[in-house]
Amino acid sequence: MPGEPGTPLEQVGRLLILGGLVVVALGLLMLLVSRVPAIGRLPGDLSWRGDGWSVYIPLASSLLISIVLSVLLTIILNLLGRR
Repeated sequence: MPGEPGTPLEQVGRLLILGGLVVVALGLLMLLVSRVPAIGRLPGDLSWRGDGWSVYIPLASSLLISIVLSVLLTIILNLLGRR
């Protein structure tokens, strides 16, 4: 029967809700990161400009954000008792 717990339709609905929450969390994270003055202008961030074009590769900023998120995720998972 449609709407029963565990049906594929219910599973897809839960997945869509979870995906939406992840997108909202990423949006909030981007808003917060954009207010940190050093992010985007670290010594390892590469940028080139020319006539009518520019290329920006945030290597150092990406590495720093990755390390911070990895540490936070490790702490959260350890607090929840999962490894």
